[in-house]
Amino acid sequence: MNFKTFAAFVGPSIFMMLLFIAFPLISVFSQSFYLTQPIYEIIEVETCTPGFITQTCVTEEQSIPKLDEHGDIIKVTKFVGLQSYRNVLELERAWDAITSGSWRAFQSIDFWKALRFTLTFTLITLPLNIGLGLAIALVINNASKAVRGPVIFISLLPFIITPVIGALSINWLFRGDGVLTAAMEWYTGRDIAMFAQAWTIELLMMVYRVWHVAPFAAIVLYAGLQTVNQDSLESALIDGATRWQRLRYVVIPHLMPLIVFISMIHLMDAYRVFEEIVGFSSQGHVISLQWLTYDFLVPDQAGNRSISRASASAMLTMIGIIVLLIAPLRRTWRDHKGGH
Repeated sequence: MNFKTFAAFVGPSIFMMLLFIAFPLISVFSQSFYLTQPIYEIIEVETCTPGFITQTCVTEEQSIPKLDEHGDIIKVTKFVGLQSYRNVLELERAWDAITSGSWRAFQSIDFWKALRFTLTFTLITLPLNIGLGLAIALVINNASKAVRGPVIFISLLPFIITPVIGALSINWLFRGDGVLTAAMEWYTGRDIAMFAQAWTIELLMMVYRVWHVAPFAAIVLYAGLQTVNQDSLESALIDGATRWQRLRYVVIPHLMPLIVFISMIHLMDAYRVFEEIVGFSSQGHVISLQWLTYDFLVPDQAGNRSISRASASAMLTMIGIIVLLIAPLRRTWRDHKGGH
């Protein structure tokens, strides 16, 4: 393939990646080092109370944003270095909580609270996603041709549902007098509040995530099962290998590149968990790093957004994703080098 043909195929993809990924990323990275704030001015405001005979007037100073000739708030941008990262991490407060042995104080810091849940959510749902996906793929692969199509369709339904809608559906099933909550209360004879504690909310969010994304893993692994060497399976069967042994020593090693691929997709997606926080309305108990970035961008009463801290939070989230991807990327590189 000559260079012109190669550029014609690859050029549009590179351009779109630069336009929608690289340039915004560079912009977010640069914004994390700058702080934009409105300029305030002190004015005296006189407040008078109504009185029948005399009025009582009080003069007090108020700080209000300074406006330009067009009525817009005047803002100033200055370089603050790593200050936004320090504001997000709150290292001194975190260290004090660690040295005092207070887990509750440590978890009261938004970033570390969000990091703890994000890591727990990502690392627990990863093996469950792969395990359930492999189980579904094996069921589809062993199903007869007459029912294989309907089984695939039913298996894909959770993945087709919009994430927020799916999270809201699970929320309604367990919220208050939801159908499943009412059933559990009838069975146990006790009042059950699934959204009164953080750990039950986290459990529901993990169950939903696995239910929602396992079909993707199942379809990918089902495609991989079609390429398993049948001669190897027959040889293992002749040698007396059980079904579990054939799965462990023949099928899973063959599917390992796909398992690594699914793991990387899941790590990148689960570490940016956001829909579950919104769908389960868990902000009072559980937050994620992605939701923390969103919260920084919500305007306060004065209409100001913490863009610098939001950028710092986004960059820290990206660093976490890169750290989690190191292991599967190294595995992929070793497999690639070994194949040559």
